Amino acid sequence: MGKYFGTDGFRGEANVTLTVEHAFRVGRFVGHYYGKEHRPRVVIGKDTRRSSYMLEYALVSGLTASGADVYLLHVTPTPGVSYVVKREGFDCGIMITASHNPYYDNGIKIINGEGYKLEAEVEQQIEDYIDGKTEEVPYAMRENIGRTVDYSIGRHRYIGYLVSLATRSYEGMRVGLDLANGSATAVAKGVFDALGAKTYVINAEPDGLNINTGCGSTHIEGLRELVLREKLDVGFAYDGDADRCIAVDGKGNIVDGDRIMYLCGRYMKERGELEKDTVVTTVMSNLGLYRALDELGIRYEKTAVGDKYVHENMLENGYSIGGENSGHIIFLKHATTGDGVLTSLKVMEVILESKKSLAELTAGMKVYPQRLVNVRVTDKRKAQDDAAVQKKTEEIAALLGNEGRILVRESGTEPLLRIMVEAETDELCMKYTGAIVDTLQEQGFVL
Repeated sequence: MGKYFGTDGFRGEANVTLTVEHAFRVGRFVGHYYGKEHRPRVVIGKDTRRSSYMLEYALVSGLTASGADVYLLHVTPTPGVSYVVKREGFDCGIMITASHNPYYDNGIKIINGEGYKLEAEVEQQIEDYIDGKTEEVPYAMRENIGRTVDYSIGRHRYIGYLVSLATRSYEGMRVGLDLANGSATAVAKGVFDALGAKTYVINAEPDGLNINTGCGSTHIEGLRELVLREKLDVGFAYDGDADRCIAVDGKGNIVDGDRIMYLCGRYMKERGELEKDTVVTTVMSNLGLYRALDELGIRYEKTAVGDKYVHENMLENGYSIGGENSGHIIFLKHATTGDGVLTSLKVMEVILESKKSLAELTAGMKVYPQRLVNVRVTDKRKAQDDAAVQKKTEEIAALLGNEGRILVRESGTEPLLRIMVEAETDELCMKYTGAIVDTLQEQGFVL
């Protein structure tokens, strides 16, 4: 990870660690980088945070000042930007979002012309330019100055593409959607309505400050209550930029990313669509997923945390599905990145084609109790590498043996150390995560 760009772009508190000056300079460099041989075309989407508008205008100023033409999708999911970039021949795309973070954070994700996250070496060049380590790029002059174009049509084409992927009508299905007061408000209900579902929606009134606040994929209780109260068949919750999806079955059980990979992987294997009979996961996936996949004869890969690493593994090896427990699921045949609405459509396909409820489809996977604790620390790298912390982690791993596991890692987007324990009981999970937190406090790392 670089100074500014982590595993998911340049992220930080708006006008504190991610300022309008940063955004302007990102725009200046990107416009210059892609404009060395022609006038570049850059498409921009954003989520509903109040600061997204500020950062959008700063990026546009930098890009047009460097000679780029900028096309504005307005409020759009991150995967919508990836779709438009690749399908419509843009040089690159930019998404303004901090995903599932609080409203006061924001971020800049840059997507290359193939619809993938920008290469690390180019991110490093942007960082060097921001810090004044390289020469200033020239301003465009006269007729070479860029222009800005309203490109809402791009978002509409993305919606049309999603609708086209459904294999059956949703008529007769009662579906709940938690839109997290974020990017999904511009897309999800329209897709489900077009497919004939009776759609019940919550958290669909963004005000710039309520994105992810007690709602969406990180606060699933609201969707669960809706599904049970209205006796719905299924519910789907998205995060702020709608690149992840968590489901709730008709009985109110939470169906996380691991369960989604399980049911979709099994379905794809049965239909001969699971390339090399392999599912790509991260090290955060539940032990129960791996045991369930073993029973089905499905192989799996484990990558570092981040859908970026999942995607790299899938591309390198030709796999068709991969993702994270958090709900970032990549269906490589249909998208170049995690797509929450697409994921919900694939789950609906399994339900409708199998003629089974979501609860029935996930019954074959036993989930091990898991506890994840996020600890704000003075220096996440030093905290993770501390000898006492590593020793305690090794002791706990030995105690868990084959009936659980422990993972201590630094966050790629926040100043946090993440401690995950899986064990046979919730009590053991609490005991062992607490032991690591205590060690961090003893070593003076906890803020």
